[in-house]
Amino acid sequence: MHPELKDALESLKIAGVPSAVQIGAQRNPGVGWSHSVRSPIDGSELAQFNLATAQQANEAVDAAARVFPQWRDVPAPKRGEFVRRLGIAFRERQQALATLITWEVGKILPEARGEVQEIIDICDFAVGLSRQLYGKTIASERPGHRLAEYWHPLGPVGVISAFNFPVAVWAWNAMIGLVCGDPIVWKPSEKAPLCAIACQRIVQDVARVMSLPAEVSSLVIGGADVGQAIAASRQLPLVSATGSTSMGRAVAQTVAARLGRSLLELGGNNGMIVTPSADLQLAVRSIVFAAAGTCGQRCTTLRRLIAHESIADELRDRLLNVYKQLIIGDPTKDGVLVGPIIDERAFHAMEAALAAARAQGDVVHGGGRVTNGVPAGGYYVRPALVEINADAPIIQQETFAPILYLMRYRAFDDAVRIHNSVPQGLSSAILTRDVQEAERFVSAAGSDCGIVNVNVGTSGAEIGGAFGGEKETGGGRESGSDSWKAYMRRVTSTVNYSDDLPLAQGIRFEV
Repeated sequence: MHPELKDALESLKIAGVPSAVQIGAQRNPGVGWSHSVRSPIDGSELAQFNLATAQQANEAVDAAARVFPQWRDVPAPKRGEFVRRLGIAFRERQQALATLITWEVGKILPEARGEVQEIIDICDFAVGLSRQLYGKTIASERPGHRLAEYWHPLGPVGVISAFNFPVAVWAWNAMIGLVCGDPIVWKPSEKAPLCAIACQRIVQDVARVMSLPAEVSSLVIGGADVGQAIAASRQLPLVSATGSTSMGRAVAQTVAARLGRSLLELGGNNGMIVTPSADLQLAVRSIVFAAAGTCGQRCTTLRRLIAHESIADELRDRLLNVYKQLIIGDPTKDGVLVGPIIDERAFHAMEAALAAARAQGDVVHGGGRVTNGVPAGGYYVRPALVEINADAPIIQQETFAPILYLMRYRAFDDAVRIHNSVPQGLSSAILTRDVQEAERFVSAAGSDCGIVNVNVGTSGAEIGGAFGGEKETGGGRESGSDSWKAYMRRVTSTVNYSDDLPLAQGIRFEV
């Protein structure tokens, strides 16, 4: 094992898989362990274990349901103190956890550190929120009556997260849910279980120090059957799921069948409009990070570039020049900007998309596997730029890889129409110096996405704003603003402090 990874695992106290985590604890007779965790950096094996079963998932849910009455009665500021201490613990282990993220999912170290910083930031946000779970007082039409709204803890919350942000998305849900009074049951991606184990260990350590019940946070590492069990459990009034649209649709249908709530963060297929007045130097910088950062494996990755025909060629040439200079390689090394794609399956999906583009006559720049100067065993790819027609069917689909489709437009209304023509609706951007174009893009008649940026790329959302999208992105909102309301239940209360009983709407009913 690489020394820096060994040190990180020891610092995070997960040199061995902790027995408290819900995974299969025994070897399969004659087979051994059923699940192997491999690093996308070089294909090396990081861990072996059996995946948890649906029954173990149900046991974790049962434990969360049992502890819920106790946890909801803990005053919200004390729940906030728990999250405050979690923030301190993550600060102390930021470098170690970032190293683990890099080895397990292939992010370059600066991006991995940034992801841990998101945990720290959402902890800070949630601590303040723990003293601001405000309701409303409402003017009553009846004399001697008070009308008010209260917010109460909802119940145990199921969190299903994806590999590309193995800890941050969990934290968006968990830290808000915890201060709202909800225990958390977490199913991470099987591709990034060690990151989840590290986070669970931190939570359990802080809970133990504060004499809080361990069951406020549970971790179940399993496959689709575990996800299905979480979605189907009537003891989880809310299930938050991040991943593909197909996965989210299955979760939503299962949760809806039992009349539960689902919070979905699904496919992005994000677009950017670049207008004639745009600062092209700023545009190139924002496009390259949004399109190639995290090797194109962010839900907010830029997939579709809609450039005015007067600047499209120059913008293309500038982008290709920068793409040639991108340093692709071992994400643990200084100066590397693009690490590996997650696995062989993702590599073949990228190759298939580029082959389809070539077959329909599109011009493909870049793409292909990189083998020189990179660790053997990993799948390293060149980011690709594809010149394509706006009506090509392939742009309706999101390929989770560094592929950027370049389209041209003539009239601004056409650019907006092209932008909104896909079924997904997460993040969007416009680069322009024209205030009318900017305001039109953020207006109701402009972008149909949940995130609408001006002179900023599609990636890099701050935790203070609500995060989420529309259409096939799922409609959920996580992180900042008033997203906390998804984790609570609303009570409307009328109190009569008079000696009379007037009815609403002036109704008279005398007995």
